[in-house]
Amino acid sequence: MVIHIDRPFFFDTVRTALFKGVLNAPQVDGMTAILNFWEARMPQADPRWLAYILATAFHETAYTMQPVRETLATTDARAIEILENAFANGKLSWVKTPYWRRDEDGKSWLGRGLVQLTHKRNYEAMSVLTGIDLVAEPDRAMEMDAAVSILIEGMVEGSFSRHKLADHLNETSDDWVNARRIVNGTDRAEKLAGYGKTFLSAIRDEAPKGWFARLKAWLARGIAQLFG
Repeated sequence: MVIHIDRPFFFDTVRTALFKGVLNAPQVDGMTAILNFWEARMPQADPRWLAYILATAFHETAYTMQPVRETLATTDARAIEILENAFANGKLSWVKTPYWRRDEDGKSWLGRGLVQLTHKRNYEAMSVLTGIDLVAEPDRAMEMDAAVSILIEGMVEGSFSRHKLADHLNETSDDWVNARRIVNGTDRAEKLAGYGKTFLSAIRDEAPKGWFARLKAWLARGIAQLFG
């Protein structure tokens, strides 16, 4: 069965609750791309997963809902410059090997996308998972279709860490805080949990159109309750 999300309700809800009453076209386009992928590929999956995916993109893109480079720079060169300066000043103490420095082929493996994909090994892993050759062209992670695929498939499969969505949001667990471990340890975990719950409040199925469609839906629900 194809399930469609009530888009007007979704955008009205998040506009007020998360975007201070205003949504611009890129924000709408980004969320639409995520919703479209979800409806096409995994409409029967737990809606909490979709909510937390959206929350992750919201946070990782600085609320733009568009693929971004690490540091939000508009070019690789500028991002590398910012990262080098921060590293030299001791602001990236957790970094042992500066992954953003260009390799022998001139490629930088800095963070890109709707979720920050870093290090060549992760570009390699996501190339296999998504079928997109991100090693040959790392900047493809900045393309919306590729970025959405990386974000969703990576979080579902647990490609960014040892954690995946099903580990924390399942039939027996509603752990929005530790869901942050799917991408980035416990960094801003409470804040991401709040974003996720807000997105969940915006997700509902589209109402059937017309009296006949509504009657079919009512009968289907009744049968499901009777035999479920």
